[in-house]
Amino acid sequence: MKPSNTQEAYLGGGCFWCLEAIYERVPGVLDVTNGYAGGSVPNPTYRQVSSDKTGHAEVVRIQYNPQQITYTELLDLFWKSHDPTTIDRQGPDVGSQYRSIILYTSEKEKKAAQEAINKINASGMFPQPVVTTVEPLKEFYIAEDYHQDYFRNHPNAPYCIFVIQPKLDKIK
Repeated sequence: MKPSNTQEAYLGGGCFWCLEAIYERVPGVLDVTNGYAGGSVPNPTYRQVSSDKTGHAEVVRIQYNPQQITYTELLDLFWKSHDPTTIDRQGPDVGSQYRSIILYTSEKEKKAAQEAINKINASGMFPQPVVTTVEPLKEFYIAEDYHQDYFRNHPNAPYCIFVIQPKLDKIK
């Protein structure tokens, strides 16, 4: 159970290991949990989600203290942490499970997400328009234990060295 002063954000931008490693380092973020959302299969496994047939995306649940970091600030980091202009792809990761997605739990979050997309598109930050979808969160399914704290537990794994670490270096 989350403390009363904690809010949650649900974001997907490629492999959840990357977003987890980034958001775990942000002041005001209390916890990041990897999981699946946005699809139709209840209680999916990694194997099922990887088949690209469940409709689920790899996402992170970010528990944060809104007195230390705002939802909009989380979204600002989201745009910097992945390429929101590619459909169903982030670097070497291909498939709808790697799509750019914001899952909202309130009308306020929905509005903030849509405003952020409009702002990013108008800014020219990316040469192509943002394709990030904004959808209501229906259910969040926690990923298997071996997917949690992946970068922290496997910093020397090739994916961590060649994909996650460069993203962390870029965000600093």
